[in-house]
Amino acid sequence: MIRIGRRSFVLRAVATGCLLGVAHTEAFANVDESDPMAVALGYKEDTGKVDSAKYPNHAPSQQCSNCKQFQGGAADTAAGCTLFGGKAVAAKGWCSSWVKKA
Repeated sequence: MIRIGRRSFVLRAVATGCLLGVAHTEAFANVDESDPMAVALGYKEDTGKVDSAKYPNHAPSQQCSNCKQFQGGAADTAAGCTLFGGKAVAAKGWCSSWVKKA
């Protein structure tokens, strides 16, 4: 059996945590508006640039940050979305699947 001292254990735990943190931030690349899923959902990084003729149910107050699918906090400028697994959407963005956050 290999014995590991407390100092070695703590250093390894910190190093592992740092690596996981880097992997987590890389997992959330921003969604590109030309991405096929984004096009299908009418995603725009700025809710003010949504074509209201194409999406008549859109309202300027609807943003990703106040959508049920948004996985970030109120202060985040971008965060994950349940519809775009592994990618981040802009907090001021919008798509046709917008649902008011409870």
